[in-house]
Amino acid sequence: MISKTYAPQEIEDKWYSYWMENRFFNSKPNPDKEPYTIVIPPPNVTGVLHMGHMLNNTIQDILVRKARMEGKEACWVPGTDHASIATEAKVVAMLKERGIAKRDLSRDEFLEYCWEWTHKYGGIILQQLRKLGASCDWDRTRFTMEPDLYDSVIDVFIDLYNKGDIYRGHRMVNWDPQARTTVSDEEVIMKEVNQKLVYLKYELVGAEGQGVVVATTRPETIMADVAICVNPNDERYQHLIGKQVLIPLIKRAIPVIADDYVEIEFGTGCLKVTPAHDTNDYELGKRHNLPIIDLLNEDGTLNEKAQILIGEDRFTARKKIIKLLEESGDLIKVEEYKSNVGHSERTDSVIEPRLSEQWFLKMDKISKPALDNVMNDTVQLIPAKFKNTYRHWMENVRDWNISRQLWWGHRIPAFYLKDGTLIVAKNKREALRKAQHEYQLFALTEEDITQDPDVLDTWFSSWLWPISVFNGIKEPDNADINYYYPTNDLVTAPEILFFWVARMIIAGYEYKGTYPFKNVYLTGIVRDKQGRKMSKSLGNSPDPIDLINTHGADGVRTGMLFSSQAGNDLPYDDKLVEQGRNFCNKIWNAFRLVKGWEIDQNLSAPQGSELAVKWFDSKLNVTLAEVHDHFIKFRISDALNAVYKLIWDDFCAQYLEMIKPAYEQPIDKVTFEATLEFFDQLMRLAHPFMPFISEEIWQNIRERKANDSICIAPFPQAKDSDLALLNDFEILFELISGIRNLRNSKNISPKVALPLAIRTDSKGRYETLETLIVKLAHVESIAYVTEESEGTSFRVKSDEFFVNLADELDVETERENLQRELEYTQGFLDSVIKKLSNERFVANAKGDIVEKERQKQADAESKIMTLKEALVRLG
Repeated sequence: MISKTYAPQEIEDKWYSYWMENRFFNSKPNPDKEPYTIVIPPPNVTGVLHMGHMLNNTIQDILVRKARMEGKEACWVPGTDHASIATEAKVVAMLKERGIAKRDLSRDEFLEYCWEWTHKYGGIILQQLRKLGASCDWDRTRFTMEPDLYDSVIDVFIDLYNKGDIYRGHRMVNWDPQARTTVSDEEVIMKEVNQKLVYLKYELVGAEGQGVVVATTRPETIMADVAICVNPNDERYQHLIGKQVLIPLIKRAIPVIADDYVEIEFGTGCLKVTPAHDTNDYELGKRHNLPIIDLLNEDGTLNEKAQILIGEDRFTARKKIIKLLEESGDLIKVEEYKSNVGHSERTDSVIEPRLSEQWFLKMDKISKPALDNVMNDTVQLIPAKFKNTYRHWMENVRDWNISRQLWWGHRIPAFYLKDGTLIVAKNKREALRKAQHEYQLFALTEEDITQDPDVLDTWFSSWLWPISVFNGIKEPDNADINYYYPTNDLVTAPEILFFWVARMIIAGYEYKGTYPFKNVYLTGIVRDKQGRKMSKSLGNSPDPIDLINTHGADGVRTGMLFSSQAGNDLPYDDKLVEQGRNFCNKIWNAFRLVKGWEIDQNLSAPQGSELAVKWFDSKLNVTLAEVHDHFIKFRISDALNAVYKLIWDDFCAQYLEMIKPAYEQPIDKVTFEATLEFFDQLMRLAHPFMPFISEEIWQNIRERKANDSICIAPFPQAKDSDLALLNDFEILFELISGIRNLRNSKNISPKVALPLAIRTDSKGRYETLETLIVKLAHVESIAYVTEESEGTSFRVKSDEFFVNLADELDVETERENLQRELEYTQGFLDSVIKKLSNERFVANAKGDIVEKERQKQADAESKIMTLKEALVRLG
């Protein structure tokens, strides 16, 4: 017995458990099958499901489920990323609630808390993906900090170091004072912020009252100034070059230097040079051999080198120093100013440029295959518009700062002897062995060796993901890596195209000699109605699990995809998931309708039903070919919309109406079985998009074998279609629609049978369709005429149809309505003719606009003729 309403909550857990029990999602190398492999973009171990995950993983699941149904060995590898910065921040916050500070713990003690957090919260998002229906091979779940993956990262570091591609050096880096670590250029988000532009006076040494005026948004750094720079061609300041000025407040003397870098027209034409706190100033300082003064601590507070406001936060110091400058008389003025300021993607803290000794990976040579093979489409970006962005990044790639000042992560395998000698080795024991054998330091012990305290950038582990999940670094010739690599498709977001995608391609060519995936499907960003990116901080993002509980997983999956083209942002609206839920209800009600019919074994199939079956079979096959084409081109949203139209419009609205038996009458067995077969194919077609409801209905269509499932049933394939029949039915539907619209406009009940006359050169077409015309339009009789006939007429293509409404109409009211419409149309025609009579309009307007006006004239004239004929027929 099929329940009256579709209740997703009752079936989703049931079928997911069934799939898991029967291990339908598990995969192992099978030489008799073509592999289809996707690796999940590993969500942060701290994360919970958000709308972006929903969209991304729905698309992945659709691709995997379709491949599985096509008989491929489908393998979707799940896993999580240890997320150094995010996890460490969470753990520090947790410890703070317990009254514990990180600085009071040893490294090992802190890592124990990190693992505690990971074991408690790390699997939440993977459990939530099951609610969505994700068909991952959960036995293959990987974590970037598990032993094999950890070792792989360390092995790669050592290998690249030994090749000379990794080095250690002093560089200006992006410093996150909140996380107290460096971040890469790609993790710096530029935001326009309101600031204050502070004009202050630097007095000339030995010449009281003279000097220069400098404008800065960072007055808290003036104590680290080492020079004032002007353009050598700036006549205003040539007499000052080589002289000295005094820094306000602290009165330290600094030189005035000249460099073409300074723009004469910008600001006052004078630049304060602070090499420790500005990347451009650092380069300027190197050219002029200037000293470097770093006045900030790791947490963004002022240190003793500042001389004043020591210990104050940088932004507090900024406010206070403006007041001090005002009191000292060195402040000229303050202006409101907007500028772009770098923020940490991880903590949203304002980034500080900072000179620091870090580890770097040389990117110039190692990245070249990754650039070439995207540009030549060996690896395809979908949509291709992202190739330009990719090329720009890769052609301007800088060395990758791979070290982070954290404890949670892959610790850099570099060891130092007391004299500063550096040894890169897998562990301290191996470092000791190298020291003893390479440097003949046989008296050395492990206590004499210190490991680098930094960990590697999280992306330095995830760039190996498609290889390391199959243990391809440690065991480069194992069965899994040989079978599943390279993977097929990657589904991810454009904002990590360089962070992750490009780096995986680099690693693929470096360690496997080929690409890691063939296609990269780049999803859009899920945004709210105002165009804002959905986020918890803005409070504009619904909880995906709440949506699933309310609308069902299938409703949410389809709702997310209805308007989600590759690379285009998704403007989320609750109406989308409501549409998805309504789609599920439509399918459910259609199935209940069919299963509720009584079958008469002795009935023959009516001619109309036979035609309907042939028509829908053709319509199904045309749509299957269309869906297949959409999948090849990664138009996943278009594929879903084609399935939606086929089921809602063609199957439910048209086909079932054509074959539906009269009230309380049985249906013939042939038509019924054909309809069940259609349902079977439709559910298999819909399954990748709507796994739960399709399984529930498929299992109820007929008796199934034990341990059978739609998820391993064959995906339907297109066969030949009767295109002439499809064309005839398009005309049929327009005819039916015309008669129904006529009824509605004249308020005539659908129960009233009306006579129909047809003027056509294709009489045979309509004779074939007569039974369906009579049934669907409730026509009393059909006559074929060669001249005009009584009644209201309308056209479909070259044929004219006359519906005699005389007995049903109030003739006087109808005449008045027609007369009003005629007068309105005549007035409209006059206005169009007047516009076209204007020579100036015709001469100056674009050709297509003039042509549209002429078409309006022709349409109005045709309508006037029809209205006049109708008035004549009314007498």
